[in-house]
Amino acid sequence: MTPAELSQAVQAAVSAAVEAGELAVAVPEHVTVERPKNRDHGDYATNVALQLAKAAGRPPRAVAEVLADRLRGITGVAEVDIAGPGFLNITLDTATQGELARTIVEAGAGYGRNEALKGLRINLEFVSANPTGPIHIGGVRWAAVGDSLARVLRASGADVTTEYYLNDAGVQITKFAASLQAAANGREVPEGGYVGEYIVDIAKAITGAVPGLLEKSEDEQLQVFRTEGLKLMVAEIKRSMDEFGTHFDVWFSEKSLHDSGAVGESIERLREQGHVFEQDGAIWLRTTDFGDDKDRVLVKADGDTTYFAADAAYYLSKRDRGAEVSVYMLGADHHGYVNRLKAIAACAGDDMDRNIEVRIGQFVKMLRDGEEVRMSKRAGNIITIDDVVEWIGVDAARYTLARSSTDSTITLDINVLTSQTNENPVFYVQYAHARMCSVQRKAGELGITRSADFKPELLATEWESDLLGQLGEFPRVLATAGELREPHRVARYLEELAGKYHRFYDNCQILPKGDDEATDLTHARLWLADATRTVIANGLTLLGVSAPERM
Repeated sequence: MTPAELSQAVQAAVSAAVEAGELAVAVPEHVTVERPKNRDHGDYATNVALQLAKAAGRPPRAVAEVLADRLRGITGVAEVDIAGPGFLNITLDTATQGELARTIVEAGAGYGRNEALKGLRINLEFVSANPTGPIHIGGVRWAAVGDSLARVLRASGADVTTEYYLNDAGVQITKFAASLQAAANGREVPEGGYVGEYIVDIAKAITGAVPGLLEKSEDEQLQVFRTEGLKLMVAEIKRSMDEFGTHFDVWFSEKSLHDSGAVGESIERLREQGHVFEQDGAIWLRTTDFGDDKDRVLVKADGDTTYFAADAAYYLSKRDRGAEVSVYMLGADHHGYVNRLKAIAACAGDDMDRNIEVRIGQFVKMLRDGEEVRMSKRAGNIITIDDVVEWIGVDAARYTLARSSTDSTITLDINVLTSQTNENPVFYVQYAHARMCSVQRKAGELGITRSADFKPELLATEWESDLLGQLGEFPRVLATAGELREPHRVARYLEELAGKYHRFYDNCQILPKGDDEATDLTHARLWLADATRTVIANGLTLLGVSAPERM
């Protein structure tokens, strides 16, 4: 029995009590059952009696007594106790609890998937670093977290579009082009320009591809370096994302908003909503009506549109393309964007608490031999995605960057993340998977196959019970991770699951020794090991991390 099935059983007990006239309450749409920390309190606990007591006009323990009588009659429930003010502690019989192993193995890759967000259309934008240089360490974090979140949301039933916003218009692109031009001509990079070996490499590639380029006028050169440099840099970013296992459904061009007239159209749409005004020769959006610290300029007095105007047009584009919820994942230096982006949604007539979410990711540090690493060979003063992959690999980078809440600053220790020890979290989880695969191989060598005559009641030790309980939590963890937009919950769950498996493995003999014959217990434990392998593989897949069969 899964926690979800038990929740439905408790809900059914409430419904039956209402129909029998034993309780006069509305049947709750969902009943929460949780795994208690103290296993003396049973396999699961629910506070439904406390929730219903006021409506029922009876003490919580009295409501609990009514429900306990009905729950004790459910097949698979061994014991129901009432604790404290009215908690129901439920113990399952070992056969019912062990049957979960078969459920998981038969569900395979589908185990854990749910419909908590079914039908919700989400536009998930992340990374979106300026196409003026390689992806830096902050962007690498969003590449790992954003792609993992997309997988988690889809596993919870959401319709997700992943998107990279290319800031390919504006001053920074001109500076990038000027930096390439300077490098090609052997001149100093202009003030505020871009430096690093990658600038020299791109400049050489362009001059090699466009014969006679340096003989053209300065303005003609600059235009070529702008157009071709942008193409090469975007191609480089796409290559890095592909190699990192991060996929984007849409690469959206900021320039397209200007070229299509969408920026001007968005201003008029906001004007129709009544939030646009003119002052000092400029056109403004009254964002202070919705919590922003100041109103924002859309069009400057000289007639030039602002970045903010493009931000407004971009949000409206997402909504026009069908996004019910637009999720922005921004770096730690973008705190000021939260209120202004939410204000855009409100000014457009949307619900700023529902239709738009702005998430901020904190900084990432890297250590080697106890010292912080600050420099890149290729980009000069930043650490790039290629550096991270070279130093610790894709799996370690993705897992470690996704395993912590984005609210916290994290440190990646290169020495730890390249070690094969339990201190390395990705190794710890992957090793558990490899260990299970090893058990399967050894069973095959002994001619032992998982028997169809599965006796789940034999999985009765405390280590087996703990492991089964943890396996049952996976669907709930996955649903919560999607609801809260927190994929790190999946990683932390996997680490706890791996720990419980290692303890089970160390205390419960799975395969027979020597000339001993395989028993029913052997087969039951093979089912349990395979169920655990399935869940770890499913979880690692959600994080975009491989599940190796050998290590």
